[in-house]
Amino acid sequence: MNGMMSQPAVSVIIPCMNEEKTIGRCIQKARAALEKEGLEGEIIVSDNSNDGSREIAGNMGAKVVIPLNKGYGNAYMEGIKYARGKYFLFADADDTYDLCEMPKLLRPLIEGKADFVMGTRLKGDIKKDAMPWLHRYIGNPALTLILNLLFHTRFSDTHCGMRAISRESYLKLDMKSEGMEYASEMIIEAARKKVRMAEVPVTYYPRLTPSKLHSWGDGWRHLRFMMLYNPTPFLFIPGLFVFSLGVFMTAALSMRGNVETTSLHSFILGSMLAIIGVQMIATGGYMKIYGIIHNKIDKTGLTAQLLDYHSLEVGLLLGLILFAGGIISGAGVIYKWVSSGYGSLSEVGNAVIAMVLAAVGIQIIFSTLIISIFLLDKKDD
Repeated sequence: MNGMMSQPAVSVIIPCMNEEKTIGRCIQKARAALEKEGLEGEIIVSDNSNDGSREIAGNMGAKVVIPLNKGYGNAYMEGIKYARGKYFLFADADDTYDLCEMPKLLRPLIEGKADFVMGTRLKGDIKKDAMPWLHRYIGNPALTLILNLLFHTRFSDTHCGMRAISRESYLKLDMKSEGMEYASEMIIEAARKKVRMAEVPVTYYPRLTPSKLHSWGDGWRHLRFMMLYNPTPFLFIPGLFVFSLGVFMTAALSMRGNVETTSLHSFILGSMLAIIGVQMIATGGYMKIYGIIHNKIDKTGLTAQLLDYHSLEVGLLLGLILFAGGIISGAGVIYKWVSSGYGSLSEVGNAVIAMVLAAVGIQIIFSTLIISIFLLDKKDD
């Protein structure tokens, strides 16, 4: 009885959806690898299939769990609820990863050299036709580069599905993503929580059945998820650049005079850029607040200063001043038009500036109000 209740060293967690052709082979390889290393382990198949995968896994002695909802992340989180091992090893059920290579990922954990080990296909052996050209040379490298730059990691293949982590480290991550973003969230949270990370090369084989991945859709989901954690390079910096360019163009052309006859189109473009830039910065602010509320972004440094209630009051005052300036300037244009007997009036430049001031002012007012509301439920120290 005591032996049955002892904690296994490894929990192998395999999400599965209609993989009856390969799930049995994956279980066999996992069990063989554990026996070869002399490790006590358990195999958990988190199954959302409507083919024979569930029955095959159960007949082979795997523990089968059924997630309430579909999704890559949901499958893993459901499997982990039942996992008792000291170490978790994740792999797919399509036999594209060779589970005989499990020890390569487990040894750094067991030897205390790392707490989270990623496999890398791009530094390993990718068999012919295993990975589409677009994924191998563009998609995976690009998304990996972005994640490494944003979160200061040094992986070569952040979307490798074969990885291992200690139970203690995994519990620190507080994983929540229900879909494909789960893979990125694990790395990002591990970086945030200062988990010791390592990488080992693995072999990648062709699938026997059609892939369930959607290249552009899944790629966008990962990018959007990274944007949520760090909107600054996606929205704040580009927004500030666009806004500055718009203000510069508008101001420079205004000082030249006679924009109605010499540079009206450029003048209007500059005003549009100024408004668009403010909207991009505001959207970045909303995303940052969402990330802070959901504990994905730390409220420290400059972020803490900008989101302080006193700073928000300054923002509200600035918005009111700009909006009032736009209204007064616009009223002046209307007054001149009425005074001229409602005839033609060469005041396009002033009218555009009035519009920009009012639009930027009202955007700042609304943004500070929305952010203030978001922060009402966020307790400050």
